[in-house]
Amino acid sequence: MKHLNEGLIKQRGIVGSKKYELTEETITWFGHTFYRIKALKYIPSMKVKKGDLGGWIESEDNLDQKGNCWVGDEAKVYANARVFGDALVYDNAWVYGKAEVYDNARVFGDALVYDNAWVYGKAEVYDNARVFGDAKVFNNALVYDNAWVYGRAEVYDNARVFGDAEVYDSQIYDRAEVCGTAKIYSGKVNKGKIDK
Repeated sequence: MKHLNEGLIKQRGIVGSKKYELTEETITWFGHTFYRIKALKYIPSMKVKKGDLGGWIESEDNLDQKGNCWVGDEAKVYANARVFGDALVYDNAWVYGKAEVYDNARVFGDALVYDNAWVYGKAEVYDNARVFGDAKVFNNALVYDNAWVYGRAEVYDNARVFGDAEVYDSQIYDRAEVCGTAKIYSGKVNKGKIDK
């Protein structure tokens, strides 16, 4: 009976089994060797089927084998960056340095998340947005278009930063919007729309 249970566990992909593997397909980019990933089991929340090819990672340290997290399309995660929980990085997005993307966060389009930046909760970073330095984007916040969030900036709750806006060493939260060519340096914005 013990062998039958072990067989079922292995067959169904439960406990201890890997959800993806590194394929032999590689590319070298900026001195880093990336491996395309391949799903070893079905990940319903990501619409990933067993055998589907994913994006590119430098090592298994970049994408957790637990949770439903995934790197798809031509996205790249490398250096000491980590994607875990139920996070998704896809399209042509890059996550690198010591950046972390986790919980139910999404990074996509041509977005870059790097240095020591964190994107988590249900936050989304997309289009050509950049989140870097020690910045944090979390809860239900959105950063998109060509916006930059950097330094020790925090964008959270239901706040949005978009257009060509820059947020540096500031807190943007509640339902605040920073857009256009607005530049916020060392301040707090928790309501209204700042558009310059």
